[in-house]
Amino acid sequence: MDFNFSDDQDMLRDSVRKWVDKRYGFERRKTLVKAGGFSRDAWREIAGLGLTGLYVPEAHGGMGFGPVDAMVVMEELGRGLVLEPFTQGALIAGGVLAGDAPEAVQSAWLPKIASGDAVIVLAQQERAARYRLNHVVTAAKQSGTDWTITGEKSIVPAGDKADAFIVPARVFGAVDDAQGIALFLVERNANGVNTRGYSTQDGGRAAEVTFNNASATLIADAGKGFAAIERAVDIGIAATCAEAVGVMDKLVAVTIEYMNTRKQFGVAIATFQALRHRIADVKMQLELGRSMSYFASLKLNEPEDQRRRALAQAKFQLGTSMRYVGQQCIQLHGGIGVTDEYIAGHYFKRLTVLEMSYGDSMHHLGEVSARMQDTAWVFA
Repeated sequence: MDFNFSDDQDMLRDSVRKWVDKRYGFERRKTLVKAGGFSRDAWREIAGLGLTGLYVPEAHGGMGFGPVDAMVVMEELGRGLVLEPFTQGALIAGGVLAGDAPEAVQSAWLPKIASGDAVIVLAQQERAARYRLNHVVTAAKQSGTDWTITGEKSIVPAGDKADAFIVPARVFGAVDDAQGIALFLVERNANGVNTRGYSTQDGGRAAEVTFNNASATLIADAGKGFAAIERAVDIGIAATCAEAVGVMDKLVAVTIEYMNTRKQFGVAIATFQALRHRIADVKMQLELGRSMSYFASLKLNEPEDQRRRALAQAKFQLGTSMRYVGQQCIQLHGGIGVTDEYIAGHYFKRLTVLEMSYGDSMHHLGEVSARMQDTAWVFA
């Protein structure tokens, strides 16, 4: 299998890296964090590069690219610690609407996503769900051809700034019945929608969103809705894995630079054998994470069973790598590594948040275990 990137993918990586280096430096990021953790201006700049249309078909004004192209972009956005919810607002929104929504919904929203005029985010997390996608209390009711939604969603990325939400809601069945879940689009300015925004630990933005008989547009009905939400989350996992590789890559580079300049006993600490061994172990975990990120992106268009297992395997390995790389790099920095004035601590915070996004390591270890019972103890 050829793991070399195409010329177009190299050019895509180049353009994103240049924008991050020139337009999204650490000082600007600190300003955006103080302003609330989300910037429409930055989002328009990302759209100006054509990135918001990455998963939008060409017929709707997008680029119609695939998972590997998204992986390339996410690595570079991770290197720059970009706060804007690109995974949610471009990849998940574009992928779900293009793959599952009726033509009328696609025509209404996909061009807006591609142009950057609309930010649509996934609102799936509920209290007590603990990463279980089938645990949905939010209820949907139909009256004629119209739908309304009542319920609450938590930790919705940029939820008080988004233009609309992709919302799983229960049409029938018990609270954990996957077959009774449908998928809807709800506009933030619709009657009955309330948001409470707040800053997240890594400097980003999220919100608690409440729906009280809010008008909703059906994306995928019961029976198809749960498969659509699983695919949406898998897009999120693959993007998170790629972003984490970018974050770790940059954190390791920053750490090595610090080790080459920080002196003890008159010599750079990079010359100490014990520390060289530690950074070698860090590099090994980074490369393990990178390989599994590639694996996740390559498996994203596979049949459901293969895809879900592969994405769980990738997220578990990335979670392990993120925790190890983050902790070791902060240890190698010492006290300066956790100061707000220095960038290393911000990379560590981002890795901590990414490790818990779309299921933490223990959750995905359970997912891997549950999906390999037929082959347990069988090696061929």
